[in-house]
Amino acid sequence: MADKKLGAYICKGCGIGERLDTAQLAKIATREGKVGFAKQHDFLCNSDGVKMIQADIDAGEVNHVVIAACSRRAKTDAFNFDNVALSRANLREGVIWVRPATDEAEETTQEMADDYIRMACAEVKYMNLPAPSEEQGLVRHVLVVGGGFTGLTAALEIAKAGYSTTIVEKTDALGGIAAQLNKRIPNRSPFADPQESAITDLIKQVDDNDKITVHLNATVTKTSGAPGRFSADITTNGGSTLTQNFGSIIQASGFKPYDATQLPEFAYGKSPDVVDQLGLETLAKQANGNSIKRPSDGKDVKSVVFVQCAGQRSEKEGHLPYCSGHCCMTSVKQAMYFKDANPDIDAMVLYTELRMPGAGGEDFYRSGQNKGITFTKGIASEVVPNEGNLTLKFKDLILDEDVNYDADLVVLATGMVPNSGINIETAPAEDKEKEGEAKEEAATTATVPVESILNLDYRQGADIPQLVNGFTDSHFICFPYETRRTGIYAAGPVRRPMDMGQAMEDAMGAALKAIQALENAAIGRAAHPRSGDLSFPSFRKEGCTQCKRCTVECPFGAINEDEQRYPLFNEARCRRCGTCMGACPVRVISFENYSVETVGQAIKIVDIPDEFDEKPRILLLACENDAYPALDMAGMTRQEYSAFVRVIPVRCLGSVNTIWITDALNNGYDGVILMGCKKGDDYQCHFVKGSEMAHDRMSKIDDTLKQLQLETERVQTYEIAITDIQRVPQIINDMAATIEKIGLTPLKF
Repeated sequence: MADKKLGAYICKGCGIGERLDTAQLAKIATREGKVGFAKQHDFLCNSDGVKMIQADIDAGEVNHVVIAACSRRAKTDAFNFDNVALSRANLREGVIWVRPATDEAEETTQEMADDYIRMACAEVKYMNLPAPSEEQGLVRHVLVVGGGFTGLTAALEIAKAGYSTTIVEKTDALGGIAAQLNKRIPNRSPFADPQESAITDLIKQVDDNDKITVHLNATVTKTSGAPGRFSADITTNGGSTLTQNFGSIIQASGFKPYDATQLPEFAYGKSPDVVDQLGLETLAKQANGNSIKRPSDGKDVKSVVFVQCAGQRSEKEGHLPYCSGHCCMTSVKQAMYFKDANPDIDAMVLYTELRMPGAGGEDFYRSGQNKGITFTKGIASEVVPNEGNLTLKFKDLILDEDVNYDADLVVLATGMVPNSGINIETAPAEDKEKEGEAKEEAATTATVPVESILNLDYRQGADIPQLVNGFTDSHFICFPYETRRTGIYAAGPVRRPMDMGQAMEDAMGAALKAIQALENAAIGRAAHPRSGDLSFPSFRKEGCTQCKRCTVECPFGAINEDEQRYPLFNEARCRRCGTCMGACPVRVISFENYSVETVGQAIKIVDIPDEFDEKPRILLLACENDAYPALDMAGMTRQEYSAFVRVIPVRCLGSVNTIWITDALNNGYDGVILMGCKKGDDYQCHFVKGSEMAHDRMSKIDDTLKQLQLETERVQTYEIAITDIQRVPQIINDMAATIEKIGLTPLKF
């Protein structure tokens, strides 16, 4: 690339010029930061300020830009310049808004700003512009695995957007479980009665659409490649295989009903008059709007009871610990089958907590009450078959008494078990035996016959990794359809329990994501959360020790191995989190615009006062997704914190290389704070596993501190939510108090 031409632009607006000596900042940028020039502007983000910067870029005066103004999260549209490397010094939220405007604080506030200028200049100096990887591909064709309600909806939405779609369905008909339903929960006002499922019309729309191809009695037997250039083998039951290319993939493989034979206390399988909810749908379809017949003798049902949470929301062995979401509304719908056919039928819903989600849930419940459905709060314990009827034993939680209730039919709300495929996220067996580095995910609570859905050729496993209860992995807080396999999106009940209304929204969301993924892949742009990032990891092969930490720790399966067992980075699968960079013990992995050097040099250039000044320095490495926004909001709300902290945003706490901690301590920092997203199964971490891996690495930092003969309190790691705007200043101030208590580091120069 062309020679680096560095320039700094310092804003005086938003009170910066009133609180800081911007002339001194400009002098530091040129003398210590080694930029070619430093310009000041009253309002850098306005049209004149932006034009000034753009004019310098167009004239070839600068291609590495330092913006010293507000947070890097602010004014991103204004400071969006093509073909330049950009670093930002946060003088507003990070300095003047977190420090009091007093004479006593003036000196240390200026010192903060001075250091942020030094750090931004050092960072940009070691940045490079990302270059195309030449791996890009563009295939405007989406593979949808699963031909149920979710898959059909997703395929239609993709086709409406002008893209081709292929549906692979393993059975001989489209529609999935939705096709087995008599009617559906209403999804439109007045939410008073069950609706026709309309699945037949949906299937017809798919069949009539020339942009949609359907393969029945077929499975995906191999998936390789990456977003924009996936290759999938579609194999039919007859043994023929078709290989096609796709830009992205949606997994809509649905669910299986929980096996009610695991509930012997409810006589399922012992009496034909005990059915699950799907079994009741079959009876209702057979009745075709007339009175539902009892399976045992064909007589009309005169009393029916619906047992909620049968085998779910329970920690008993073999039960489902979660709520399946739709069951309460489904029971109300099914009770209406009986009341609509004959209002004199006794229909009772036995529940512990009745959950009626969605805009129309409460209206639907009220409609059920108006039709005469009885709702009883209780816990069922047993169903006893008697001659000609069933006796349900339960504890009435309102009357606090044991009740025996006679019924002709008992319906068990048993819940959903996802068709997620194989839950293996390990290295190949030979690597595991040799190195012992990989480990399997925790087993799910309820299992289904193990058969791969996607048959990925990824080193990390054949299917999308799963959450603790077996649902396909997704970041359901921020990126609900994004799995840990970039370009492959989960939708419908395979992702989480849901009803048809929610599945329709899920399908639409996944369809949009699938289209975005293939278009972004064509120009080398990253998926969320770093959408638009053109960087991707590279490594110095001559320094690689083949330790495989990067391949094992990558949360997204983006790293394979070449023939010589060196890392093979797949740009289109990469989310740009930098976890591989943090994992590398020899520091040979980097991104053009984010590397061990860009952060390391920013750490080293901070002015470290000597011990006689009694001004400690605290390094704060803050995840840019939750911790850094929390710090910004602390500034916006004028939460004060110590002037001795120096904040560096990192892509993910998983990208933190322990060398940064060692360098900081060796360079005289008195303390180090790491702030990352919350870890664990709820996956608030925007890169899923990054925060967890960082916590694991930092748990070993005590050994380094002991070798340096330093107190372990000098390095602290915290889980931060984006809403912790009062907590983050307190953590900083607590660390400052700790340093004051234990004293400055003996390693100061």
